[in-house]
Amino acid sequence: MHAITISEPGGPEVLQWAEVPDPVAGPGEVVVDVAASAVNRADLLQRQGFYPPPPGASEYPGLECSGTIIEVGDDVDGWQEGDEVCALLAGGGYAEKVAIPAGQLLPVPGEVELIAAASLPEVACTVWSNVVLVADLAEDELLLVHGGAGGVGTHAIQVAKALGARVAVTAGDDDRLDRCRQLGADVTINYRTEDFVDVVKEHGGADVILDVLGAKYLERNVNALATGGRLVVIGMQGGRKAELDLAKLLVKRAA
Repeated sequence: MHAITISEPGGPEVLQWAEVPDPVAGPGEVVVDVAASAVNRADLLQRQGFYPPPPGASEYPGLECSGTIIEVGDDVDGWQEGDEVCALLAGGGYAEKVAIPAGQLLPVPGEVELIAAASLPEVACTVWSNVVLVADLAEDELLLVHGGAGGVGTHAIQVAKALGARVAVTAGDDDRLDRCRQLGADVTINYRTEDFVDVVKEHGGADVILDVLGAKYLERNVNALATGGRLVVIGMQGGRKAELDLAKLLVKRAA
């Protein structure tokens, strides 16, 4: 088979299409004939040498894919050859075939085409694990999503609306904010011209904030939280280190 390899850390030119050995399904695994993969920020960081795969993972990049199961290993229940799936990967999605632990497989949603399904696992798992399992977003609560027009942001809007929550988003231009409104966002904030803290406070404060900026927004995010609010940081695009006023968290009973 063929796969994309990374010759050395760098730009897109370091990606090479190479002939490599076919994967084999081990116990608890399946082999998928890949229809499509996707491009995440983590894929770009990995190409640049900043996001190494975990020990034992495929040496080829690609953190999600969609395709058809062509081989089923021992001790796999509920899946069979011919099933169309998408999957969250530790690596290996940029290849014609990939071996995947069965626990990382997802069925392709009924109204989604197979190729489009390759873009779902990373954002779906990120949003659900953080917004629902960690932050416990509830009906009628307000979710603030920074970077609402990105992959995680657009998915978070739709999940929150399906749960009956209200959604506020930040983005850097009106076209992106229009797209967020089309997906269901109730409050849209152009961070270049508006202070999201002031806007969110006008709506009672954010019950949950999903943040990709990290250090840059930490203090303002805490200020924007409602009483009992929960801040979930999933990215560090705005830096790793910031000072946290614990008293503000305690007064708000925030987390």
